[in-house]
Amino acid sequence: MIGAAPPEHDPAAPESATILPVAGPATVRAYVRGLLSRHRRAFVVLVTANAVAVVASMAGPYLLGGLVDDLSAGARDLQLGRTIALFGFALAVQTLFTRMVRLRGAVLGERMLADLREDFLVRSVALPPGVLERAGTGDLLSRITTDIDRLAEAMREAVPQLAIGFVWAALLLGAMTVTAPPLALSLLVVLPLLIAGCRWYFRRAPAAYRSEAAGYAAVAAALAETVDAGRTVEAHRLGARRVALSDRRIAEWTGWERYTLWLRSVLFPVVNATHFLLMGAVLLIGGFCVLRGWLSVGELTTGALLAQMLVEPLGLILRWYDELQVAQVALARLVGVQEIEPGAGDEKVRPDGRDVAADRVRFGYTAGADVLHEVSLAVRPGTRVALVGPSGAGKSTLGRLLAGIYAPREGSVTLGGAELSRMPTERVRRHVALVNQEHHVFVGSLRDNLLLARTGAGDEELWAALAAVDADGWARSLAEGLDTEVGSGGLALTPAQAQQVALARLVLADPHTLVLDEATSLLDPRAARHLERSLGKVLQGRTVVAIAHRLHTAHDADVIAVAEDGRISELGSHDELVAAGGAYAALWRSWHR
Repeated sequence: MIGAAPPEHDPAAPESATILPVAGPATVRAYVRGLLSRHRRAFVVLVTANAVAVVASMAGPYLLGGLVDDLSAGARDLQLGRTIALFGFALAVQTLFTRMVRLRGAVLGERMLADLREDFLVRSVALPPGVLERAGTGDLLSRITTDIDRLAEAMREAVPQLAIGFVWAALLLGAMTVTAPPLALSLLVVLPLLIAGCRWYFRRAPAAYRSEAAGYAAVAAALAETVDAGRTVEAHRLGARRVALSDRRIAEWTGWERYTLWLRSVLFPVVNATHFLLMGAVLLIGGFCVLRGWLSVGELTTGALLAQMLVEPLGLILRWYDELQVAQVALARLVGVQEIEPGAGDEKVRPDGRDVAADRVRFGYTAGADVLHEVSLAVRPGTRVALVGPSGAGKSTLGRLLAGIYAPREGSVTLGGAELSRMPTERVRRHVALVNQEHHVFVGSLRDNLLLARTGAGDEELWAALAAVDADGWARSLAEGLDTEVGSGGLALTPAQAQQVALARLVLADPHTLVLDEATSLLDPRAARHLERSLGKVLQGRTVVAIAHRLHTAHDADVIAVAEDGRISELGSHDELVAAGGAYAALWRSWHR
């Protein structure tokens, strides 16, 4: 049968594409306990309302059982009017409280889902930037979208419905035991089959759903990377290789999808069989007890009706518990970020000064393949340093180390004598900021986009920041000025305008040390030159490490560091390096040809 066994490939294959961790059972349980404790009152109200609805639903079986006993005893005055009135009252109570249960359950689920989303976002943005960069877009995107979607139904339905199902089943079992104790033996008939089926299923389902989720993350990663680097893929004729990779990832994912579907196709018939077996056992045991005089016909009627009612909560529990298996994997992936050290650092580590220094730094993105080799660089406060060199020389990597994004494998990177890797992330960001080629325009007004850097800034400060990066001209021409909606669904800013907004945020953030990694690359050379001159006034007195291929940036710098093959090969001013006739002089000559 298709899917009768796990895919033949290594189940860890899809998961190998996931860099962010998946939380262990203990972490997930602790998080769920904390989440429920936040909503303890709402949960108690839900359970109480459900208990009232279940008790009211038992009125019908008891009233009908009483009528059967009266008829079997030969009673002529059955008091049908009172019975109908009681049944109508119980039905009204059940309807009212069932509606309350559905409403309270939906509200509770939405609130818990909102808390989960907020917790994930807050935790994610608190992670060290290097962790998120290494994770890539695919895994993080699949957690924010697919895992949240999978968890949404569980939070809205599964958690409240499971609570309802357990209370419902417990009350019905208690009522059946009190009304007709021998009928409780029917559970002993069906429990072995139910336990065996559930044990078989739940021993296989969690790992299968984890692999399925990891497989989807691998598919998302492969597709996102291919789309983002579409021009590079075309330029290097990598289309066939990327399509083959996507096909392989999709095949792995669909293999796990078929396997989990097969698991459910085995479980559900077992559950249906237990329903029929339960009713058969109740009727056989009950009939035997009635013949022996151990039960009345009315008690058997009541017990059989309660057993029939028990089928629904048991099915509810199993159905939503299965849904919870999918949700549990999604929750483990979302909560998994809690198992990463948040980069809190040591609160006692504080910089004493503004000197930035890299001392004998080694760093690589993968084990055994260093990008930087024994790099040392000292930057005095207020100095403008230009990092130049060919592509792949390690300029951007060194810039990220100096900005505290990554920690060196060997050696140290310090700010004011304090190691950046040991400082709290928030403290690092107050002192050092990185602006690279990547930029983002958030959905909202232009004002909201700027206030991300400094929430208390007034309009005058916002306009001054825009003017500092030559963006006030087009910004003032907008119909609603700072209140103009930008981003998805609003005004689409050009790449150059988006980069100016990012640089305006930098002005507002006001760090004393800046790392500019091709920060003006999206502007044409003339506009970039003009912007850099404008920024020069703003950056005066600050420490600036600029990474650029445009050598006019290097010409204006106090110190030029030439990177080659992961090392600093030359260090000095523009005139000194041109006179030396080395690598920088060759770059300068080629730039002016």
